[in-house]
Amino acid sequence: MRRVLGGAAIGAVAWHGAPALTAIGPVRRRYAPRLAGVGEPGHVALTFDDGPHPLSTPRFLDVLDRLAVRATFFLLGRWVDRAPGVVKDIVAAGHEVGLHGYDHRCLLARGPRATYADLARGRDAISHVTGEQLRWYRPPYGVLTGATIGATRRLGLTPVLWTAWGEDWIARATPDSVYRTVLADLAGGGTVLLHDSDVTAVPGCWRATLGALPRLVATCRERGYAVGPLGEHGL
Repeated sequence: MRRVLGGAAIGAVAWHGAPALTAIGPVRRRYAPRLAGVGEPGHVALTFDDGPHPLSTPRFLDVLDRLAVRATFFLLGRWVDRAPGVVKDIVAAGHEVGLHGYDHRCLLARGPRATYADLARGRDAISHVTGEQLRWYRPPYGVLTGATIGATRRLGLTPVLWTAWGEDWIARATPDSVYRTVLADLAGGGTVLLHDSDVTAVPGCWRATLGALPRLVATCRERGYAVGPLGEHGL
């Protein structure tokens, strides 16, 4: 009996924790390219996490408008409740919105019930403001679990991570460092992760991202890549 219970416990831990291995970039790009956000080779998906924020997000909307680029914003439900007007501005500008959870918490320590509650609450907060059904979900820290996958299936959401990021949440980030870090892994069909908010990072770090955007978009276009939201990425 002890062996049976022990085996069941090990199985439960494996079921819950094994998907977290996809947080490792090379692992997901090789074994789960769709989850990594690998799409059409002539397109680069531009995505932003941790918004909306009334101070920073509008500045990103202004720059994206000047660049004639649309993107996907993964929103936190708690901040949607605080800044619904910014969410409306995102959608009115033609951008796509996805779910980043209600709270920005690593889900490894949360079971199926708590995980589902967080995702459902976040989805409902966004849908209440936009009137739209969500398609995309990105877990905080890029950490998926068995419970998360189960919750996304119940809610009709598609998890998607990224192939390149800018490490734009750290204190020493600069426009140049963000640009160079993205370019290190940038390729056609890739999904780029950036942040339009500092609510889970070093205060003011979003300014480095904002400064890097024009150069990043210009480089993508020079390489022949269209830049847009996940909805145009062929996933």
